[in-house]
Amino acid sequence: MDARPLLATPQVRPQNPRFSSGPCAKRPGWELSALKDAPLGRSHRATPGKSKLKQAIDLTRAVLRVPEGYRIGIVPASDTGAYEMAMWSLLGERPVTMMAWESFGAGWVSDVLKQLKLEDATEVVADYGKLPDLAAIDFDTDVCFTWNGTTSGVKVPNGDFIPANRDGLTLCDATSAAFAQDLPFDKLDVVTFSWQKVLGGEAAHGVIILSPRAVERLESYTPAWPMPKIFRLTKGGKLIEGIFSGATINTPSMLCVEDYIDALNWANGLGGLDGLKNRADANFGALNDWVSKTDWVDFLAEVPETRSNTSVCLKIVDPEVAAMDDDAQSAFVKKMTSHLDKEGVAFDIGGYRDAPPGLRIWAGATVETSDLQALTPWLDWAFAQATNA
Repeated sequence: MDARPLLATPQVRPQNPRFSSGPCAKRPGWELSALKDAPLGRSHRATPGKSKLKQAIDLTRAVLRVPEGYRIGIVPASDTGAYEMAMWSLLGERPVTMMAWESFGAGWVSDVLKQLKLEDATEVVADYGKLPDLAAIDFDTDVCFTWNGTTSGVKVPNGDFIPANRDGLTLCDATSAAFAQDLPFDKLDVVTFSWQKVLGGEAAHGVIILSPRAVERLESYTPAWPMPKIFRLTKGGKLIEGIFSGATINTPSMLCVEDYIDALNWANGLGGLDGLKNRADANFGALNDWVSKTDWVDFLAEVPETRSNTSVCLKIVDPEVAAMDDDAQSAFVKKMTSHLDKEGVAFDIGGYRDAPPGLRIWAGATVETSDLQALTPWLDWAFAQATNA
C-alpha cells in the first residue's frame, strides 16, 4: 500500500496497558494484599468458606439490584459453564428461538442444534455489526440471546423488545454487560456472567441468576437427556437451594471468591451500579470522541444505540486496507497490535479470532478514562507504522 507520513511517537503512555476483553484489567489500585483475608487451606464447606460465598452472593444482589425471589448461584467454568447449565437444564420443554449476532451467540446456537439436538429450534441471526429484527421474536418460545456481543461490540439497546407477559423463558448471556449496563430482571428469567469481565476478577467461575419462573420450570420439567453432575440444579424434583446460599456444586477457588468480594466492595465505594455504568460510559465516550475525528477507523456496530460501552469493537475503514481480503487485513491489524505490544502501551486488543479483522478495546469500569485518552494517539501512530511496514 502507499506509504503514509510517519507520526511522532506519542509522549504520554497509558498507566495501565491492559485493555484485554477477558480476563480484564483489575480495579484501579488493586494489590495482592487485598486478598489477605481469603480462607486458604480451608474447606469451602467450613463456616469461613460458606460465609465468604454467601457474602459474594449478597453483594452481587446489592450491586446488580437483583430482585428478592431471584436465586443467585456461583457455578463452575465461567460464563460458559453457567449458560450451558441453563440451556441443558431448562430447554426442551417448548420450542426455542436462538438469537446470534457474534461468535458466542453462534456457539449457543450450535450447542442447541448439534449437542442437545433440539428439533423445534429457530435460528435468528445477524451479521457482525448488526442486530436481528428484535420485534419479530416469538416469546411464546424460550429465547436465548447475548445482551452484549463481546466479539462484535453490539448490544441490545434495552429490554423493551421483551414482553412482560410471555409464555417462554428468556435466557440471557450477560457476561460483558453485567455491572456496566442496565439489566431489566423482570424481563430476564436466566442471567449468566463471569466476574472476570467488568469487575476484573480472576477466571474460571460463573454466576447464574434464576427468576421464579425459571425455578418453576426446573421443578416441573425433566430434560430427556442425561445431566452431568456440574449442571444439576435439582434433586428429587426440587431446586437445590444450597447452591444459591453458598454450597457450590464443586470446589471453588476461595482466592478468586475473595478477589470478587474485593471488586464488589470497590464497586460499592463508587456508588454501586450507577458508578460502574458511569465509568464505562465515560470510557466509551473517550473512544467515541476519537473515532468521530479519525478517518481510518469506525465502530463495527452500525447503529449508535447498539454500541457496547465495554467491548468496543472497531473496523479499519481506510480505503486501501478495507479493500484487502480478510487475511491481509488480519496481517495489517497484527502489525499494529505488535507495535503497540512492543511499546508496552496496549496488550491484547486484536479483534476476536472469529470476528471481522479489527481492534477490540475493553472499556469497562476497571479501566481508567485517562488511559484510553492516552491510548488513542498511539493507535494513530500504530496505524501509520503499519502502513509503512
